Amino acid sequence: MAANEAGSAPRRLRHVLAATDFSATAAAAVDWGVDLARRHGATLHLVHGVTLPVPMAEYVPSSADVDREICEGARSRLEEVARGLEATGVTLELHLPTGVPSQVIARTAEEVGADLVVIGTQGLSGLAHLLLGSTAQRVVQHAPCPVLTVHQGDRERHRPVRTLLAATDFSTGADEAVRTALDLFAGSGEAPTRLVLLHAYHLPMELTAYGPVPTSVHYYQDAGADAQERLDLAAAALGRDGWAVETRVRQGFAPEVIVAEAEELDADLVALGTHGRTGLAHLLLGSTAERVVQHAPCPVMTVRRPRD
Repeated sequence: MAANEAGSAPRRLRHVLAATDFSATAAAAVDWGVDLARRHGATLHLVHGVTLPVPMAEYVPSSADVDREICEGARSRLEEVARGLEATGVTLELHLPTGVPSQVIARTAEEVGADLVVIGTQGLSGLAHLLLGSTAQRVVQHAPCPVLTVHQGDRERHRPVRTLLAATDFSTGADEAVRTALDLFAGSGEAPTRLVLLHAYHLPMELTAYGPVPTSVHYYQDAGADAQERLDLAAAALGRDGWAVETRVRQGFAPEVIVAEAEELDADLVALGTHGRTGLAHLLLGSTAERVVQHAPCPVMTVRRPRD
């Protein structure tokens, strides 16, 4: 079914915040932001965080002239981006604060009351990801609203989405992510949106005095059956709101399963919740959402779960 006929009216976006660092990936994110703002009649806020140089030493102050030139250059480029969007008819507001980009984006989103942040991601991996992180992934952790992360190759991906892969762990955050994605991205195309609800479960190896021993096959079967039962209940709830839902239960490490399913389905969008872990917990445990953002073959929309 292509529309939410039985449930409440879909939410409307009033303020969309698109972050840009003037790269090709950022251009793809801005393009998605324009499309959403135009369809919802929302204001599009373009934000660029200006990072000023740090003095080499305390006794060598940074030059005010250099700082001013950097800010003027950034403003010129941001205005250039805005001029390129004039023909879209979207209402634009420009923001050019200074600071760490991820912090600037999250703070600006809160100040303007953004309903959605759209940002590009370079998809760092390996050592570079461990050491440098990613502005997009930090925004996923801290943004006060849902975040849509876009890769450079996503610019031409079909909109509105034809296939939506919604990953769930049966939490309230995951439920919110599914419904937010449906409201914002589905139901307005010529063909009905294909909604696939996915749950990945992972039972690790049991460590004993004799070394790793696989968990009993019965545990896997029981876990899979329980997951399917819960997934069917979630699908039934969405069905009452008029959505036709496919369900998939897969065993494996959740980020890898989600990315693999997105590739197999040729999904146009992945939606999931995130705990937004920070600090030591984030360093040690990572985040399923952030790993998916890093490797997904399509845009990813994340919704932060309420704090316990």
